[in-house]
Amino acid sequence: MSLFIKKPISMLLGEAGESGKGLKRTLTAGSLVALGIGAIIGAGLFVRTAAAAAQNAGPSVTIGFIVAAIGCALAGLCYAELSSSIPISGSAYTYTYATMGELLAWIIGWDLILEYAVGAATVGIAWSEYLNNFLVEVVGTSPVPYEWCHSPFQTSVNGVGGIINLPALFIVTVLSLLLIRGTQESALVNNLIVIVKVAIVILIIALGWGYINSSYHTPYIPEPTTYTDHQGISYSFGGIMGILGAAGTVFFAFIGFDAVSTAAQETKNPKTAMPIGILGSLAVCTILYVLFAHVLTGLAPLEFFRDPTKGGEASVVAAIKEGMPASYSWLSKSVTVAILAGFSSVILVMLLGQSRVFYSMSKDGLLPKVFSTLHPKYKTPYKGNLVILILVGIFAAFVPGDVVGHMTSIGTLFAFMLVCLAVIILRKTNPELPRQFKTPWVPAVPILGIVACGAMIFGLGLENWLRLAGWLVLGFIIYFGYSKKNSHLNNPGKKE
Repeated sequence: MSLFIKKPISMLLGEAGESGKGLKRTLTAGSLVALGIGAIIGAGLFVRTAAAAAQNAGPSVTIGFIVAAIGCALAGLCYAELSSSIPISGSAYTYTYATMGELLAWIIGWDLILEYAVGAATVGIAWSEYLNNFLVEVVGTSPVPYEWCHSPFQTSVNGVGGIINLPALFIVTVLSLLLIRGTQESALVNNLIVIVKVAIVILIIALGWGYINSSYHTPYIPEPTTYTDHQGISYSFGGIMGILGAAGTVFFAFIGFDAVSTAAQETKNPKTAMPIGILGSLAVCTILYVLFAHVLTGLAPLEFFRDPTKGGEASVVAAIKEGMPASYSWLSKSVTVAILAGFSSVILVMLLGQSRVFYSMSKDGLLPKVFSTLHPKYKTPYKGNLVILILVGIFAAFVPGDVVGHMTSIGTLFAFMLVCLAVIILRKTNPELPRQFKTPWVPAVPILGIVACGAMIFGLGLENWLRLAGWLVLGFIIYFGYSKKNSHLNNPGKKE
């Protein structure tokens, strides 16, 4: 039994070619672009933009977005080559299994839980928070009582203790059931959501552009200094370090574009559709992010975003009210709707990505068979979706949303680094493999991707490194206790 046994490329391609036995191929290149935009535009755009401006870079947060996008693009080029060459569900897990062996594949599969499952629960909690804003500002009704929309570990300023976050549990349940119904149906719903929220973002850019106060953008790159917020936390503000800090902060805004690659086995023409889906969604979102950040920081001064009573969580809505005439109140209400829609589509894609990674790991014997059992009618891994619903639902209902923010970023960056490395290895070990899309300038581009992602991981600090180490230790216990003994490659006789 080998810890580094590799899954043959021929076996992967054989699985991709099976008809009638696997996942149903229903997605087009356009669906994948929408899927990627659905995953990317959400919490990052509507929340992290103002935070990065306040804490790190001021108006030069736009440059931070560009820096983060460059790191994602380098990894995205590698994802595009691998997903067009190995059109199988599983994303970085599958690519690692084929190039670096089972143990590292398990590590990355376990690590992807941080991106998908934990990320879905975290955004579900954020959805719950904005639901109250929607109920009060748009519908005009009373908000959900504090105890029914917060975890037991949270207490309000009035001393009310949380019991369960019912709205977060509700949205996770609804979207999980939608995924069970079918990937195509989920994609149709996602497409509608993407149209709504992109339209709102474009409206904010177009209408807000005329109300930009140029004094708020002067100087565009502030002088280097240190900013300490109301909680006593210090940040490097301004200059190069401020921009790099902003890039690390807004990196969360790009998490999700790689989820497109997890749907490779459900794509009609993956060799051409996957590169278009990955790079296309990343390009569209980067342009929107930069323009949106430029408008947002031009509508209100820096101090506005630093004041928790003004430009706090609902910073976009608050900035519109601050910098635009009262006649645009309809726009601020529309933004609230777009935020809820945006969060919903992010959760949808994260749940899709998690179930497909578990599907691949289960097919390989590294996880129980329940995760790869397909529904007889819908051809979706419905049992796996239900198990993931329970896990994500418990987290969303009972854990505070700020516990694992940076853990999600670390898991994603680590996956990006292994994907970049996989391209270099596959070029050496399988040069004859048909590649509809080729990453340019190999090994320079993958190496730059590894360096860029590694630098962002370094910026997340020792505390998050220790959390990641603890998570990996738990993963090793499961691997040596169950997965190694049930691996189909290491134990051919156990495969059914």
